Amino acid sequence: MALAELCGLSQGGLFHDASMGNDMFHRDIALNTQNLQNNMSLAVPPFQDPALNLAKLQAAGESSGIKMDFDHGTTTLGFRFQGGVILAVDSRATGGQFIGSQTMKKIVEINDYLLGTLAGGAADCVYWDRVLAKECRIYELRNKERISVAAASKIMSNIVYYYKGMGLSMGMMLAGYDKRGPQLYYIDSEGTRTPGKVFSVGSGSIYAYGVLDSGYHWDLTDEEAQDLGRRAIYHATHRDAYSGGIVRVYHIKPSGWVNISNQDCMDLHFQFKEEKNKKFGETA
Repeated sequence: MALAELCGLSQGGLFHDASMGNDMFHRDIALNTQNLQNNMSLAVPPFQDPALNLAKLQAAGESSGIKMDFDHGTTTLGFRFQGGVILAVDSRATGGQFIGSQTMKKIVEINDYLLGTLAGGAADCVYWDRVLAKECRIYELRNKERISVAAASKIMSNIVYYYKGMGLSMGMMLAGYDKRGPQLYYIDSEGTRTPGKVFSVGSGSIYAYGVLDSGYHWDLTDEEAQDLGRRAIYHATHRDAYSGGIVRVYHIKPSGWVNISNQDCMDLHFQFKEEKNKKFGETA
């Protein structure tokens, strides 16, 4: 079944013949350029009920044996402490049980003081983080000052709420440093927007929380905080098949964000195993 039929579009194209008259021609122009009227809109197909058409696509996939609704897997975390904000992520991108990439960059550098993480649909998160980066830059040019983390998170929350029920898959964090100090927000594709001290998002988050709960406190030094984020992601990649690849750690300070490390989780496995052997006097 053709995509055009599923979306309710005619096989003859999006526009009627010019001989049909000016009224019909202008109607077609308005219908097929409606996304251009909103500079924050997603270029969705011009039909009235995207959720219904998404259901049709999934039903067609099931009847043909092609899975249209893939499982998502990742591990991302963020926490605030006295030295700023730590963000740590893995780099594995999956489609169901298939590994699509081991080098996916799941931290988006929105500006020098603001970072976003990716979890869910990679395309959705990357696209909307880019839109947010544009909006933050426009705000800075208009107001001669950086946008606050709260305002940036509100923009993102409003955007995804506008597309609620249209098939977006997003679970992201926004972290930054502004006049109020270190800030951390969780945002998802349902329009949820929640501030907090500690978040972990993704299929491996339950394992990351286990490490964070045992080692997190507000008075961590910079080195302790960075190591905690790194170890939490590593242990999640060790136990969650959908997480893996490179463990990336970022630290957001009053002077801006710094990329602390990008280490392969296999190298960390042997590093931590050697530390354990030395601590308990075991042999490899």
